[in-house]
Amino acid sequence: MRRVMFTYFTSDPSSKALCSPMLLSTFSHFSLFHMAANMYVLWSFSSSIVSLLGCEQFIAVYLSAGVISTFVSYVAKMATGKFEPSLGASGAIMTVLAAVCTKMPEAKLAIIFLPMFTFTAGNALKAIIAFDTAGLALGWRLFDHAAHLGGALFGMWYVTYGHELIWKNREPLVKAWHEMRTKNAGKGGGKSD
Repeated sequence: MRRVMFTYFTSDPSSKALCSPMLLSTFSHFSLFHMAANMYVLWSFSSSIVSLLGCEQFIAVYLSAGVISTFVSYVAKMATGKFEPSLGASGAIMTVLAAVCTKMPEAKLAIIFLPMFTFTAGNALKAIIAFDTAGLALGWRLFDHAAHLGGALFGMWYVTYGHELIWKNREPLVKAWHEMRTKNAGKGGGKSD
């Protein structure tokens, strides 16, 4: 299983499998702590993002964010020549966090172990973007800073423009998809005996 996991559940632009790991690496984590940290942040912001987007749109944005943040990571790795595998949901989670912080910049946030210190969501987003920009510029290897930045920028873009451009205009695409499926089902695309 180790070879399969490394090939398909870690993202690396020098790998023979390029596309499927862009999504599958979002569901893979290095350790239980890594997964717990990511899932805690996702859980913390999940009710807000679902309230903003609804369940279906949230799932579409989250899965798209995994692919987009991995693509940004690929571009950064190609530009720097540092081909290290990445994994984890943090790029997609950064999309969720950035979307919520962009839509509700005055919301109060706190750090789990330091609840006495509160700050606005807008300031938190600025600090995270500054940290990941510094990490990318200085070559820090603690996190995949490019994936984090890609996810954050996608989240900010989506709640500002993407919802109007993509989600509200999806009806013709959905209708064409249903017509294509119905046409193919009539031509023997269904079950065979």
